[in-house]
Amino acid sequence: MEQRIGSSSKPSKAEPLKAEPVTGAGFDPAYIPGITGPTPREPVSKEPGPAQATAEELKAETAVAEKPARPADEREADADGPADGLTDAPADEPVTDGPVFEASDRRARIVADRRGVRLSLDEEACEFRWDEIAAVETESPRFGKRYTITVHTPDRRWYPIEIEAAARSRFKEWDEQLDAVLDAYFEEA
Repeated sequence: MEQRIGSSSKPSKAEPLKAEPVTGAGFDPAYIPGITGPTPREPVSKEPGPAQATAEELKAETAVAEKPARPADEREADADGPADGLTDAPADEPVTDGPVFEASDRRARIVADRRGVRLSLDEEACEFRWDEIAAVETESPRFGKRYTITVHTPDRRWYPIEIEAAARSRFKEWDEQLDAVLDAYFEEA
């Protein structure tokens, strides 16, 4: 018996064979709703705006970042500070003007101060300014010693981090410290 693959009607010799377009998620991810993100409501311009950096700006930023550090004896000579009023404080040092929250374990670390919230896990790190944060959520488990802090952004993304505490009594202390920082710096819109 002969099996036929395709349509049941035979094309005539005058009519060429037509290829039907192949559809499905394998060829178009937008075929399944929810796989791709929503389309932007505003038209996206190709011109570099304030959020997009040009190649020259990126080169200038990397040149500044690659500037070698001064030896300790030169820094001690300038202990009075530069004449123009700017300081050479590295970005990694926390600013102690107001309340600061810091928690860490062997892998994870969170720092919240007047500059914003910085999360790091192993080699990965991210930083959020206060205007980039929609909410900060904390969760302490009923059992166990992993304290979870989640930073939510306005574009509905969230970044959780778990800190392992030495004792469950640290959870209350961390909640109070984080609340003090949020009360001082976080402004709800």
